[in-house]
Amino acid sequence: MPRVLIAASGTGGHIFPALAVAEALSESWEVSWLGVPDRLENQLLPTHFDLITIPVGGLQGNCWQKILTLIKLLASVATVHSLLQRKKINAVFTTGGYIAAPAILGAYWNRLPVVLHESNAIPGRVSRLLGRFCQVVALGQPISAHSIPNCQTVITGTPLRSTFFKKHNLPTWVPNGNGPLLVVIGGSQGAIGLNRMIEPLLPALLQTGCRVVYLKGIHDQDHTIITHPNLVVKAFSNEIPALLQYADLAISRAGAGTLSELAASGTPSILVPFPQATDHHQEANAAYVAAFGAAVVVHQHAPEDHTLKETIWRLLIPQLQDHRTGKDHLAEMSKNMKKLSPIKANQKLVKLIEELTQ
Repeated sequence: MPRVLIAASGTGGHIFPALAVAEALSESWEVSWLGVPDRLENQLLPTHFDLITIPVGGLQGNCWQKILTLIKLLASVATVHSLLQRKKINAVFTTGGYIAAPAILGAYWNRLPVVLHESNAIPGRVSRLLGRFCQVVALGQPISAHSIPNCQTVITGTPLRSTFFKKHNLPTWVPNGNGPLLVVIGGSQGAIGLNRMIEPLLPALLQTGCRVVYLKGIHDQDHTIITHPNLVVKAFSNEIPALLQYADLAISRAGAGTLSELAASGTPSILVPFPQATDHHQEANAAYVAAFGAAVVVHQHAPEDHTLKETIWRLLIPQLQDHRTGKDHLAEMSKNMKKLSPIKANQKLVKLIEELTQ
């Protein structure tokens, strides 16, 4: 079997698209995975994939810290170079981030083909700097191409796990009833700013008959909120495909992976971009989706501001009152969201990798 090294680490936005490609490749390829110790991939990666970890991080901190990180990066390139030879790797696939740097440079040193996937509307720093050393840079959104000149680019969409393209039953723990289902996604790491915006609105939403599934994230569990039979609060759920398929409206950050999941599910959305995202890429992601009429963008604001409240009410209250105009509005947003669904992105990327190794 041919062998591929997949380099993805840190956040679900990097890991889940890589997992989707690994899943598609694993039928005819031997998959090894390059990650970082104590990051999310150590929890999410299936045991049948061979996980190798190396210490690598971003160039943050003062001058001396950056120099130390750069030294570690150079050492990690040599480590990956040896790893590729020892495992007789035929190709490298990466979804960007800091782990991509040693993977790309190690593969270039070994003259191995690299496919880099960039999901965001504004490519990350590693993609901009090292994309030219890759045979192909696959893009989740066409708008990204102008930010990475001198690269061979192809539009594939962002790969998703196959479960997003299957029909699911509504999870049994979701509140019962006829009220519209609102799903709030705080992200796998937690989105405290978004959480503080939504929590003051919960009593009024529940009083009007909404059912709310609130995924707070793993880093924001100490803050106390109300209890109600129509409210379920979780840190995280592995049933996101089912939740999104049945949601009347989602409120979420604007990471590229999450947007692809929303698109595959056709879920109308209110997007609250993370304001500290590198190069404001979530702002660009959200604007791209909103331009298709699939979502409404609300910028992060203080809890006492009414912008998010007014936006939710404008979208959901007509449906609660059974007004046809309200239902039509959400149905139109759902239709537009489905137009952005990354059809066959997984297969397109597998084909690219296979063509480069023939």
